[in-house]
Amino acid sequence: MIDYQQLGFKCGIEIHQQLETHKLFCDCPSLVNDTNKADILVERRLRAVAGETGEIDIAAKHEMIKGRKIIYEACSSSSCLVELDDEPPHPVNQEALETALEIALLLNAKIVDTIQFMRKTVVDGSNTAGFQRTALIATNGYVDTSLGKVSIPTICLEEEAAKRIKDDKDSVTFRLDRLGVALVEIGTGTEIKNPEHAKEVASILGMMLRSTEKVKRGLGTIRQDVNISIAKGARTEIKGFQELRSIPKVIEYEVERQLNDIKSGKKIEQTVRKAEPNLTTSFLRPMPGAARMYPETDIPVIRIAKERIEKIRKKLPKLLTEKEKEFEKKYGLGKELAKELISHEMSEMQSISEHAQKPLVFDKFEDYVGKFKNIEPQQIASILINVPKEIKTRFDVNTASLTDENFEEVLRYLNEGKIAKEAVIELLTEAAKGKKVDRD
Repeated sequence: MIDYQQLGFKCGIEIHQQLETHKLFCDCPSLVNDTNKADILVERRLRAVAGETGEIDIAAKHEMIKGRKIIYEACSSSSCLVELDDEPPHPVNQEALETALEIALLLNAKIVDTIQFMRKTVVDGSNTAGFQRTALIATNGYVDTSLGKVSIPTICLEEEAAKRIKDDKDSVTFRLDRLGVALVEIGTGTEIKNPEHAKEVASILGMMLRSTEKVKRGLGTIRQDVNISIAKGARTEIKGFQELRSIPKVIEYEVERQLNDIKSGKKIEQTVRKAEPNLTTSFLRPMPGAARMYPETDIPVIRIAKERIEKIRKKLPKLLTEKEKEFEKKYGLGKELAKELISHEMSEMQSISEHAQKPLVFDKFEDYVGKFKNIEPQQIASILINVPKEIKTRFDVNTASLTDENFEEVLRYLNEGKIAKEAVIELLTEAAKGKKVDRD
């Protein structure tokens, strides 16, 4: 068993979460998977420029020397001249800023009094301007974990990158529907003790983000990068995975890779690496540095008044973990059932599925409790959580296709006495198979 403390193990996590609002610097909707056919096509080549230090960033230079043509596809339904870098950014999306400030307060962070957007040089094609706009909004936060406090040195508000859809030798193609979507980036300190602790920290951060009910949900809307180093090794940033359950193995494999290189006498450089499907990693580019940052001159600085912060603080949402305890007491639910109603949402970071696109289960639960007075809350909770699992186990039927309408229809029949409780699983099984719910 690896003694991570003895290895000089250091680990930090970066969480990137898309916000449920329109884009950060224009009024285009955040259709991160716009299904419309692309009606805009642009070809460009990008080059790196010197940052605030007067030097060209090493990672940007690495991308520039590839010399590939960049092709952009866009839909006019989700992109405008701002995404194409043919028009200056509009004023900052205040709804996105408010959400980011709310998240910062939930993370016990100190909000900066002046927000200055910066340009972060990116010339791999994922930003049409050759840079990403990002701003520090809070510092010195923390979260409590089973192994002590983990610091949150920085919380940033930034714009999401374009989506890479095709690569070949001479060009790379991106879609612009995702470009400009408002994104919160949370960076932890290096107090993470081991791979499982890293998973726990990511889970806590995911829970706190979802507690706001103002973040996007589903495939690709939340990502985590892991930064790892050991004594005699080098800091490595690993990108490209979304599932919480993969974090421990990715860390274990990276530590093994560095240990093997140390034993072989290889020099270990600071690099950015990509997580492969088998959870090993491959080289992406050199580690970027401070040379890639310089001030954004098209966006005025934003002063954050104390009154604004206090107004947000007074309306902070309950954490999902607090709701769990509330459900136990208010509705007489058992601890495990209450936990499942809440963790059903928190687990979306662990396993992205079709269900991730649906409304919050605990919100629907409370809605159904209010509508169907003749059914005990415990039974409603069981129908929402346990019945789909029973259908899967007994009949090997995928329940991801079940809709809120299916559940509501069956609950209405049960509430009106038109069906017995034994018929619930039968009707929902038929619905999961795509058949019409028939109570006769």
